Amino acid sequence: MSEAVPAPRIDRRARLTDPMTAAVVALGITQITAWGTSYYCLGVLAGPIARDTGWSRGFIFLGFTMALLAMGLASSTVGRMIDRHGGRAVMTLGTVLVSAGLFALAHVRSGAAYLAVWAFLGLGMRLCLYDAAFAALVQVAPSRGRTAISYLTLFGAFASSVFWVVGHALNEQFGWRHTLVLFAIINLAVCLPLHWFGLARRESASRAVAPAAASRASADGPPLEGRVRSVAIALFALIMSLNGYVFGVISVQLVPLLEAAGLATAAAVWVASLKGVAQFGGRVVEIVFGRNLRAITVGRIAIAILPPSLLLLLAGTGSLPLVVTFTLVMGASQGVITIVRGAVPLALFGAQGYGAVLGVIATPVLVVGAASPTVFAWIVDRWGWGVGRLSLLIGCAAAWLAMEVMSRWYERRRALLAAGSVQGRAVAPHSTAGISGVGPR
Repeated sequence: MSEAVPAPRIDRRARLTDPMTAAVVALGITQITAWGTSYYCLGVLAGPIARDTGWSRGFIFLGFTMALLAMGLASSTVGRMIDRHGGRAVMTLGTVLVSAGLFALAHVRSGAAYLAVWAFLGLGMRLCLYDAAFAALVQVAPSRGRTAISYLTLFGAFASSVFWVVGHALNEQFGWRHTLVLFAIINLAVCLPLHWFGLARRESASRAVAPAAASRASADGPPLEGRVRSVAIALFALIMSLNGYVFGVISVQLVPLLEAAGLATAAAVWVASLKGVAQFGGRVVEIVFGRNLRAITVGRIAIAILPPSLLLLLAGTGSLPLVVTFTLVMGASQGVITIVRGAVPLALFGAQGYGAVLGVIATPVLVVGAASPTVFAWIVDRWGWGVGRLSLLIGCAAAWLAMEVMSRWYERRRALLAAGSVQGRAVAPHSTAGISGVGPR
């Protein structure tokens, strides 16, 4: 009777020095900082900037639109840079650019300079926000990329909550210009060393190679190649762009949307604040319960619950419970879709060239996100809030339909590959026997 093999003991020291753990913690802190000081800074500083400069709020947010357009236009190039030079170097450079941009933004005096600086900031943000961070994590731990991405997004959920409070306090004390200077200093002091040292190590070659060699037997199957790969990238980019329209509007217009649904301003602000809580909750649920599901299945679920949430908003005019439910469901969906945006491409296309793939997918998503608030405002001005909400429902319903088409097409392809693999294994022994003369007689 053989002896039982003792269960391996968990080495806490090894866990603490694990490259993936170090990278997730480092990038978690930098994502809170970078998102909060750049992407979300107008959430608390738009009003003070408008009062000081006399510019309209529409013009002030046009700067943010310029940043998103710059992110989209640079996205493919940045993705290839990450593959070629590594996420560590690119994200460190991104921190320098964001810091320089924030410092320049603090000193602008003309509208043209304001827009130009935001475009420059957009380039820096593309170098160091989620898409770059996802690619960097996959380079650090290719065998655990999806897990790393899921944990990283937990940190990002707190960016606006932390830096809206910090930004408001700093503005009250020093004014918006000095606040932006301090934001630039915070980026250099916090993000620069964390990007450089937190991404310095990668998991061992044996751990990285073993899962790659076993990928043929994994639930997701081998990475897509050739024409099939191009079709899948185009379909997923379409899905994320359609959702980008919805979330691009909600990120800017959630409070007015809730007011149009019958809530008073104070209640609308309170309900809108629940979105961040729901995003965090959705990501926790994905980590706890979604780990045994394939990434594309998680994506189908997250995208499928968005149209019903918009139906609640359409039907919930004047009803606080329905509007709160809409906000919670929509927030949870958005939180998980952020993970899906990184996890599905990793599952379908593999770790090789992952940065470039994310860059291609992000290009239309960012461009649509930049245009969506303006398009939505034009729809509302022309036809009213009812038609505007209907356009959001159509957008997320189209995304759901496209996701179903893509996933069913992919499942058929996997079934064909599996059938071919089984047939190949059945034929191989007979072929060997016939050639070598060895085998059962």
